[in-house]
Amino acid sequence: MKKIHFYANTTKGAALSARDELVDFAKSLGLEPCEAALAEAIITLGGDGTILRAVRDLPGVPVLGFNLGGLGYLSSVESKDFKIALERFSKGLYKVADRSLLALLDSDGKERAIALNDIVIMREMSGHAAVLDLEIDSRLAARYMADGLVIATPTGSTAYSLSAGGPVVMPGSPSFVVTPMNSHALGIRPMVVSDGVVFRVTSRPRADGAADKLGVYVDGESVFMLDGAQSIEIVKSLRVFKMIELEGYDPYDVLARKLGWSGTTIDRSPSQEG
Repeated sequence: MKKIHFYANTTKGAALSARDELVDFAKSLGLEPCEAALAEAIITLGGDGTILRAVRDLPGVPVLGFNLGGLGYLSSVESKDFKIALERFSKGLYKVADRSLLALLDSDGKERAIALNDIVIMREMSGHAAVLDLEIDSRLAARYMADGLVIATPTGSTAYSLSAGGPVVMPGSPSFVVTPMNSHALGIRPMVVSDGVVFRVTSRPRADGAADKLGVYVDGESVFMLDGAQSIEIVKSLRVFKMIELEGYDPYDVLARKLGWSGTTIDRSPSQEG
């Protein structure tokens, strides 16, 4: 892949400055910076939100994330390593990994929206919990009284789902995570299920007969509102997110660095490896 497009978060001055500098450096490496429509690969400059926007705007094009944001779990290349990473990419020292996407279906069964991280159904009013029925492959799995429900991919398991108490699922796992948000029942816990299932989430009236308005969010973007006893269906998308992983990429190392596992940086020097 030689034709690359730098997809920068235009609200960040640092991203625009980095883009200008890296365009010239990329040319010196024999790469061909170009417009998005012609790109064989996308280099994002921002945070994980920039990657989510790139997935939505440029579906199907492999993405390499350069981090200029906060946590940057997806955009794992830090600013001090930008040029090193670009040089490795120019030499072909990478692989392209397929990561699963969630699809929110419309009434005709077509994909209305896709999510790299998660699809969230949550209450829009304070003071009342939402009542949500979750069916998995047409079987009632749970009735939640909670602030909402997060259905996440393995990639998204380290995002909103994790904040809501969900588990970390490693990339490539053939599974999805269902995490309730502030459930009123202590026995309700997150579930890890096969990524081949069909989810159906239905809004139910509360005990007083009233039904709350619920927002449906795809990767943090509002899609529409559920009003009354309405349902949505969610499945694994037919499409995938193509993530460029540079040689030496280690998802466990990323977890240790980004999430502070063990409270310190794990020493992964050669002398410590078996």
